[in-house]
Amino acid sequence: MERMKLPPVPLTLEGASVLHQMVRVQWSALRKVSPDEQMVIAQEAQAVFADASLSAMYALLGHKGDLMFLHFRKDFEQLAQVQLDLSHLRLMDYCEVVNSYLSVVELGLYESTAKTYQALAERGIEPHTPAWQQGVEEVLSRQRQAMAPRLYPPIPANRYVCFYPMDRRRGEQKNWYMEPMSERARMMHEHGLVGRRYADQVKQIISGSIGFDDWEWGVDLFADEPLVFKKLIYEMRFDEVSAMYASFGPFFVGLRFPSEDLGAYLQGKLPALRG
Repeated sequence: MERMKLPPVPLTLEGASVLHQMVRVQWSALRKVSPDEQMVIAQEAQAVFADASLSAMYALLGHKGDLMFLHFRKDFEQLAQVQLDLSHLRLMDYCEVVNSYLSVVELGLYESTAKTYQALAERGIEPHTPAWQQGVEEVLSRQRQAMAPRLYPPIPANRYVCFYPMDRRRGEQKNWYMEPMSERARMMHEHGLVGRRYADQVKQIISGSIGFDDWEWGVDLFADEPLVFKKLIYEMRFDEVSAMYASFGPFFVGLRFPSEDLGAYLQGKLPALRG
């Protein structure tokens, strides 16, 4: 009997919708505004960031922007609303969004995928048939319930964030998408072992952006000490999946501060993270 050809695409779980907004402050225009008015402008913006688990602001380091706004929401409609709310603030009269990134929190299920596909094949169920889709959805439904806290996490409260987008290479000699699923699963397992060694220092949230933005994934790392970003990412460069198949976009590193301290930031004082 001919062996059934299984789909090459791993199953994924999707959760919160995520929007990064990188903003440049028009300092020359802002300096013409009185300190009292600057405080009013800042206080008006606090409503958008009232729930610190859903929206956060960071002071960016380097030339890529002054601020980064990070938003976690239930769906794209809610993201569209928060983007619209921000655009109507007086704050945005003195700011320009110079970059952004749209994605959804994603959990890859390589191990579960292999088991699920194999179990369905052993029952003689052909891929992509209604019975196959039903079997897959039963597995995904159980996984969604079990993984709900990871799919809809609060924004971590750590002082530092490091965000970057990334792709898997599709070059002439190395193409991630042409590798067998078993090989991809093996490499991702080894890749994950590195991250787990830093779990007590770094919180990581991966979001998928295929079809949503210019790269395939977004990676957010949160920590109280920024040097750990360098150590973690450098060590990951030596594992096979990163060394052979990873392409990285621009990196954005920022310091979180409470939205109620935005007025102090606009007046040239970098607030500390409280709480």
